Amino acid sequence: ITIDPGSAVSFFGRGAVYFAKKENDHAIDDLTKSLALDPNFVLAYNGRGNVYAAKGDTEHAIADFDQAIRLNPEAAYAFNGRGVAYQAKGDVDRAIADFGQAISLNPDYAIAHSNRGGAYQIKGDNDRAIADYDAAIRIDPNYARAYDSRGSLYGNKGDQDRAIADYDQAIRLDPGLAHAYSNRGSAYTDKMDYDHAMADLDQAIRLDPGSAQSYYNRGVFYSIKKDYDRAIADYDQAIRLLRSEERRVGKECRSRW
Repeated sequence: ITIDPGSAVSFFGRGAVYFAKKENDHAIDDLTKSLALDPNFVLAYNGRGNVYAAKGDTEHAIADFDQAIRLNPEAAYAFNGRGVAYQAKGDVDRAIADFGQAISLNPDYAIAHSNRGGAYQIKGDNDRAIADYDAAIRIDPNYARAYDSRGSLYGNKGDQDRAIADYDQAIRLDPGLAHAYSNRGSAYTDKMDYDHAMADLDQAIRLDPGSAQSYYNRGVFYSIKKDYDRAIADYDQAIRLLRSEERRVGKECRSRW
């Protein structure tokens, strides 16, 4: 930045690095400086929208994505980002519309297909969800999260064998994907394969000790095993983590007033 303090691109680049490091406040500061220098910088609006969305600030996120789309109506990535923000707000229909527009603009946009699959899954439209997950995997066979998401849908449908096959592939592609271990642990629990279930649920928590879902899933496992003290301990931790997240989002919402 010191080389060219008037460079919008430099502030944008540093902001993107801060976002990758999950230093979201620093990222917003830099992206805001970038936009002050270049008010028509579409990528900076999109980037700041992504950061706001990550912070749970959907209103500011949508405003930034709106502006990115006004400046470039062909920006598929901005429609995808706005879809993510709408889904976080609970407006699943608008999310599906935005993901659909992103796909219309870029039919090979694997992330948009996967995101729309997730939105369809929320609405219980399983056939369309699977079609989108299939498309995401066809476009990008190394897309671990798409396998994880499709596996969760198969699991919800009671097809644990197909679910486990998808979780296996997700983990092969991304051994650090805690969510896939947690999901596979739940699938093994449903199949009463308790040794594999325990190993996966423990690994999920090792990889992401901040995941309320993984503690909840392990609590279910302990409940089935009638290990009630450990079950209560895991449920307690899941509740603590959920409350902590609610307080964080509430604090950020209050800070905007």
